Amino acid sequence: MEFEKFYITMNSISSMEEIYRLLIAVFVLMLGFPIGSFLRSQTKDELKQGKKWFKLIIILCLIGGTIGLFIGNDVLLFSLFFIAVVTSRSLL
Repeated sequence: MEFEKFYITMNSISSMEEIYRLLIAVFVLMLGFPIGSFLRSQTKDELKQGKKWFKLIIILCLIGGTIGLFIGNDVLLFSLFFIAVVTSRSLL
């Protein structure tokens, strides 16, 4: 009986940690929007010259992030999605 209570308690702590990590990751991902807008305002000349390369970066990051989703690698998923958000936001 004691073991079951301990297991349930540890399992709920683990799920709460996972929720907190997910919320932090989503918050950091959302920070990509203002960062991308700031970069767009500061680097207009570079964006004109390298527009095709930025589009390639966006596509590769979305593909890599999707792969990270399927293999369960959260760091890869959110890192590549963050890069895709910043880059796409700077192109708009």
